[in-house]
Amino acid sequence: MTTHAQQLLAILARTSFRLGQFKLSSGGTSDYYIDCRTTTLHAEGGRLTGEAILDLLGEKGIEADAVGGLTLGADPIVSNVATASAWRAQTDPTAPLLHGFLVRKAEKAHGTGRRIEGFCRQGATVVIVDDVCTTGASTINAIEAAREAGMTIAAVFCIVERQEANGRPAVEAAAAGAPFLALFSANDVRAEHIRQTQ
Repeated sequence: MTTHAQQLLAILARTSFRLGQFKLSSGGTSDYYIDCRTTTLHAEGGRLTGEAILDLLGEKGIEADAVGGLTLGADPIVSNVATASAWRAQTDPTAPLLHGFLVRKAEKAHGTGRRIEGFCRQGATVVIVDDVCTTGASTINAIEAAREAGMTIAAVFCIVERQEANGRPAVEAAAAGAPFLALFSANDVRAEHIRQTQ
């Protein structure tokens, strides 16, 4: 029986990984590109994203009230994790419910002027999520916004860590002791992509 993470890796490698020459948002270039949104917005890929993240948080003993991250990469991850937690609670009343929140790149200029949409409660413990970590800039942005709202960071999570550009050290410094977890490295996804295409 394959795990949720193993099933998710197969979809990521098939739908989200491309070889070639690509310019990254960090300004650098790479011989591969990973667009996790084609997986996290895929019906089965989205379901597996939520389940795999909950599995890892459970394995690590990480408890939180909510999960959130910077729009746009975190949006489907947040929704999938929150929904998966609700499904689990249907059959297991002890399973934790993780609500969701999204961090805007800038405060709204109208209405409430909030930067965080969805769950936002001072003193709450939260997990920050992102799809791909390269420099960690978007993850750090979300960490700072959650802290400014009075929330405590329980963990920081990404689906794929590129393992370059000092992303992990920067995120770990911003997380100030909260663990930084990745489901996969870019090498994991590349290896699975090559295995599937041989």
